[in-house]
Amino acid sequence: MRIRTVMLGAAMALALEAKADEGMWLPSQLPSIAKNLKAAGFHGDAAALADLTRAPLNAVVRVGGGTGSFVSADGLLVTNHHVAFGVIQYNSKPDRDLITNGYVAADRAGELPANPDYRARVTVGFDKVTDRILGQARGETGRAYYDAVDAASKALVAECEKADGLKCSVATMFYGRDFYLVKQLELRDLRLVYAPPRAIGNYGDETDNFMWPRHAGDFTILRAYVGPDGKPADYSPDNKPYHPPSHLQIATDGVAEGDFVMLAGYPGITYRHRTAAEFADQVQWRLPTSVAVLKGLQDVIEAQGHASQDAAIRYASQLQSLKNGIKRFSGELEGLQRSDAVVGRREDEAAMLAWLATQPEAKTLKPDIDQAMALIAQGKDVRERDLLLGLLSSQTQLMRGALNVDRLAVERPKPDAARETGYQARDEELIQGQLKQIQRRYDPKVEKALVTSLMTRYQQLPPAQHLAEVDKVFGTTPAALAKALDAIYGATKFGDEAERNRLFAASPADVEKSTDAILVAARTLRPALLRIEDEKKGRDGDLLRLRPAYMQALIGYREKQGSAVYPDANSTLRVSYGKVTPLLARDAVTYAPLTTVQGIVEKNTGKVPFDAPQPLLDAIHKGDFTGYADPKTGAMPVDFLSNLDTTGGNSGSPVLNAKGELVGLNFDSNWEAVSASWKYDPRYKRAIHVDMRYMRWLMDKVYPSPALLKELGVPAR
Repeated sequence: MRIRTVMLGAAMALALEAKADEGMWLPSQLPSIAKNLKAAGFHGDAAALADLTRAPLNAVVRVGGGTGSFVSADGLLVTNHHVAFGVIQYNSKPDRDLITNGYVAADRAGELPANPDYRARVTVGFDKVTDRILGQARGETGRAYYDAVDAASKALVAECEKADGLKCSVATMFYGRDFYLVKQLELRDLRLVYAPPRAIGNYGDETDNFMWPRHAGDFTILRAYVGPDGKPADYSPDNKPYHPPSHLQIATDGVAEGDFVMLAGYPGITYRHRTAAEFADQVQWRLPTSVAVLKGLQDVIEAQGHASQDAAIRYASQLQSLKNGIKRFSGELEGLQRSDAVVGRREDEAAMLAWLATQPEAKTLKPDIDQAMALIAQGKDVRERDLLLGLLSSQTQLMRGALNVDRLAVERPKPDAARETGYQARDEELIQGQLKQIQRRYDPKVEKALVTSLMTRYQQLPPAQHLAEVDKVFGTTPAALAKALDAIYGATKFGDEAERNRLFAASPADVEKSTDAILVAARTLRPALLRIEDEKKGRDGDLLRLRPAYMQALIGYREKQGSAVYPDANSTLRVSYGKVTPLLARDAVTYAPLTTVQGIVEKNTGKVPFDAPQPLLDAIHKGDFTGYADPKTGAMPVDFLSNLDTTGGNSGSPVLNAKGELVGLNFDSNWEAVSASWKYDPRYKRAIHVDMRYMRWLMDKVYPSPALLKELGVPAR
């Protein structure tokens, strides 16, 4: 295989005819579409948006699992209530339920430390490094190709992180064609400043999730701190507020239908450039299976939470994440089926390959494309087993901690560059933070029930998918599984924070000799998990080598069609732009793009999830909306719709007006567009945002914080 490193700029030019509502653009692409931006209504300089070290993009940060933005010179950071929900949950107890009641810090001394593994990262560099990453990989295949890319990436990251406070990573664009070194300042001391009650921040809960009209005040305000020397530091009472290089100005004017809006954020993953076979697998197996498995976990947590308020609080954040994932996957499945995406992608791919056959590059590209498709087909053989074992590692607390400590003991004796990503010296602080937060997010009875749900399904897999080590730990029958879990969780001391800290700091030899029941289980599982990892790396290495051929063909074909070509999202900083737009959801059903507080009253039942707090209802009844109401209607806005191109990870992304002022916070997509991570449909794709007028009004008239509003530059009226 001959790697073809084509400059992204060539692909950028293909985007010039793109519609304003489509595209998660790299900042470096924006100057090439400056005319489009201006025509859409942007008043600023598109070239300035390409510079990550300048406002406004240097005010946009990756926080938790989503996005946030700085909104004051003293480090105030605004994001979604659901993005910061883990912080709220971490600080909640049965006798101090911040989830239900919300929180307003009386002063800076009252700001509450986030969970130890919660981070904010500010992108300060984004440099192309394709030649260096692929230098030793060319000519290799499979695991050797993967290892060459991995080694080069680790070397670059290690070199980059010599600078204090930086966290660096290597991101690929167009699935292995181009690579970029991402430099981010990591802020480790985040504190809770202002959070509305659940019945505001999550008004409507799962009933309204991914639905329009919405009436949620999905926002939370945090503050970032640094050490006395101004450098990133762990929490300490002696730390001082971080002073960002710039911060966004909250608009005092609102938005109306047809207004230009722009969003910057860190969208997670999109799959729009995947093969037809991958589209089919997503619709026919992966989405329905994932929904079924996650629903089992949701049922477990809800049942345990009904029996224990303490358990309900401990697992509130995990439950919220599960419910969100289930509904998103369900909506994605429905949307892909409604648009007949599998047939459409198959026909599109066939047309692309037919076009390729007429091109000079066909002889070099087609063999690689055929190999990639064969590898993708092979991945079906053990997909459910790997899904279940992946969830065992991600949806447990104590088991995940034991697996991490065991793996860390394996990796620590190696040279740091040879250690597995996620277990290098740079990662140990985060692992330790995860171990610490177990204390407030773990209940043995709940975890046993979660593992039972996963392993019961595993036991029902065909014998060919079983792994001897997994069977040894959990047994092959429900009775054996119950007995094994009683033994593991009944005997372990790993639930004690001091014991976890001791084992985290222990020598690899001491960890290896531990007779603690859950560490013995982790040690027994280790060979099976390593085999799965090795197989995946070999397959991923070949796909990383082969997919660029598919992408080169697809880009050429899209160019012929005059369509947009931008890299699939991969958690790197992207910009979308469009307008405040209504939604024609289906025949004779059209939705206006703004909601008002009247909708809160109309939905209110006094019971979860439509149990609006009495102070909110009283303020709505009083009707003091001066300075916040829509100037044309006099109504108090809550949320608004736009046609901005977003996906998971864009939660909390700032929505800016034509002048670059903050007018909204992205927090959701509509049900008709959940499938946009795979297939973009301009008829239905909408993003849902909290109107900043609603946030300001709540902070002024309902749960007042005049000092905070003054710091935000929008004093109380």
